[in-house]
Amino acid sequence: MRLLVVDDSSVMRKIIKATVDVLQMETVEAQDGIEALEMLSKMYEEIDLVLLDWNMPEKSGYDVLVEIKNNEQFKDIPVMMVTTEGQKSSIVAAVRAGAANYLTKPFTGQELETKILECIGREGDY
Repeated sequence: MRLLVVDDSSVMRKIIKATVDVLQMETVEAQDGIEALEMLSKMYEEIDLVLLDWNMPEKSGYDVLVEIKNNEQFKDIPVMMVTTEGQKSSIVAAVRAGAANYLTKPFTGQELETKILECIGREGDY
């Protein structure tokens, strides 16, 4: 199981990676939306879930989500927004655009684990 973690904060990527390691899953990281889309174009068949921040320079997480869901190669990869963007309108917009789940920062490791397992259809596994 491989997850693509997209966040402009290296600290946040490390926090997420530590949680994913507990679940015995592998992570690859992108520091912004442009890098994430480049990585997906090269390794989309190897990515099982994208964890995506909303607020990033160059290209927002929402814009990346829309591009993923409009791309024939990537559209079936589940995307979970992991972000400080907690306004109800943002959550609704992300879900309508195709986000499989939504987690607002700050979060606990347990909350992240639960949401990841929900996204990949393994809710009862942990």
